[in-house]
Amino acid sequence: MLELQKRVLAGISFSKELFKKELKKSVVWLSMEDLANLKKWVKANFGQTHGDVIFEVLH
Repeated sequence: MLELQKRVLAGISFSKELFKKELKKSVVWLSMEDLANLKKWVKANFGQTHGDVIFEVLH
């Protein structure tokens, strides 16, 4: 499930609204371990462009 969410988020990273919507879904669907890994991945890959969304959804 983690790899699927990574692919989805990467594919829709052009839209902040879609990115936020999918990131919220990830929080509900993923296990705590996978969510921790996703947080690291999202911050590393999209922190520059979607830092505000990441902070809002994951904190």
